[in-house]
Amino acid sequence: MTSTAQAPKQTRGPRCTRSTRPRNVVVALAAGAALIAGVVFALRDDGGDGRGAARAADPTALPPDAISATSRPPRPGSPATATGEFVTAKSSGAVIGKGSDLRRFKVMVENGTGIDAKRAAAEISAILADKRGWTRDGTHSFQLVADGPSDFEVKIATPDTVDEICGAVGLDTHGEVNCDAGTQIMVNLKRWNTGSPEFSGPISGYRALIVNHEVGHRIGHGHETCPGKGRRAPVMMQQIYGLKGCVANEWPYSAKGRYIEGPAVP
Repeated sequence: MTSTAQAPKQTRGPRCTRSTRPRNVVVALAAGAALIAGVVFALRDDGGDGRGAARAADPTALPPDAISATSRPPRPGSPATATGEFVTAKSSGAVIGKGSDLRRFKVMVENGTGIDAKRAAAEISAILADKRGWTRDGTHSFQLVADGPSDFEVKIATPDTVDEICGAVGLDTHGEVNCDAGTQIMVNLKRWNTGSPEFSGPISGYRALIVNHEVGHRIGHGHETCPGKGRRAPVMMQQIYGLKGCVANEWPYSAKGRYIEGPAVP
């Protein structure tokens, strides 16, 4: 969120006379000049890299080395009060895909986030059912379950809770990113609500990237990087840290069924 300086609110005073008007004009001009000077100073106080103003305006932004100078600012923020208690979506679905490797999953939402678990489950199921998703390989299939055994859980949680659960398996999410923690896919509420400064598409597209990237880890895929300038970024690329010349992309496969891949990251 960017803050804008405002001049002090003026109260109505006596009507200006001919003798006092020039003095009031001088005072107003001086105040305006001070305000402009303050704004100029704030814009210039960027450490020489052009990003200081953004850091001052949004203290929750990604670390400076993770954001390009041309990134668009994130959308409005999200609740930050962690409860650590989750509610499971009380809905089940049909098997998604025809692959023999079936993975059952649950969708869980932390209390107090304002996210409806049933709607989130429907959105995540639709992402996994897309023809550009992981079922396109003909090997994997998925099924939403409300209870009983499951292979993994997709949990949407506040940044503090994500940090705690991911930290327990040695991952530093620093209040900003998602992680794959054992059988738990931890989705940072901030990312679910605001997207990423590196992703120019709609929020629904970024949510697809979150789900596809983390589910990719669940089915055995490691990180990949940009295959070349102007090409689509692999879904297994950590796109939030910069696209390296690639174009943002949220799907593992193209509409024609070609796997969108890049060099493996050691």
